[in-house]
Amino acid sequence: MSVAAKSYDWLSGSEALERLTAQELLKWALENFHPRIALACSFQAEESVLIDMMHRLQGSDFRVFTLDTGRLNQETYDCMDAIRERYGIKIEVFFPEASHVEGMVREHGLNLFYKSVEFRKICCGIRKVEPLKRALASLDAWMTGLRREQVVTRSGVKKIEVDQDHGGIIKVNPLADWSEQQVRGYIRAHQVPYNKLHDLGYPSIGCAPCTRAIKPGEDVRAGRWWWENPESKECGLHLHSREKE
Repeated sequence: MSVAAKSYDWLSGSEALERLTAQELLKWALENFHPRIALACSFQAEESVLIDMMHRLQGSDFRVFTLDTGRLNQETYDCMDAIRERYGIKIEVFFPEASHVEGMVREHGLNLFYKSVEFRKICCGIRKVEPLKRALASLDAWMTGLRREQVVTRSGVKKIEVDQDHGGIIKVNPLADWSEQQVRGYIRAHQVPYNKLHDLGYPSIGCAPCTRAIKPGEDVRAGRWWWENPESKECGLHLHSREKE
């Protein structure tokens, strides 16, 4: 068990911390865990908001990491560069193990994820889950842009959680209670760089072959793995052990 878990295992039920605003929670997290805390960033609107908030709190002295799966959209790379230039931060990039990707493609093909949920989870496991474990290995806490209204599998997300799947480190979700309108309003108000795919009908953005724009009236996550049932639409990065069974 990590030092963070031993000291803060009461956090998942802390009503006081759940009542903090996003800015207040970020300030608390950075004061308690920096430099062993980092934002997991997939360069969606929520992470753009959090990066801007952290920059206002303490300049460029905070950590951001991303998982480059090798299948991202160009717009995502453009956003990464815009964020780096605007805020003067270094972005820690984690790639999947090349030998694992090569073996998977050799055995199952490049687009195996369309064949079944099982094959898609193999791909997500190699391209996302394993690199995330490496990214979190040296941290006591991590932050995400998860929001409860994004999808049914995230409706119970707390602002502060103990992440038992990654050694009992602390997981901070400052925007858990935010709406999409709040996210977009913040970006407009502060002229924050954001992923331009959002302007093309992509409320949720992942790998290029697994993400499409949504149609009017569709759920915000309908464009992610659109060939699957809604209940299975997670890649494994944000599921607790009991939900993976």
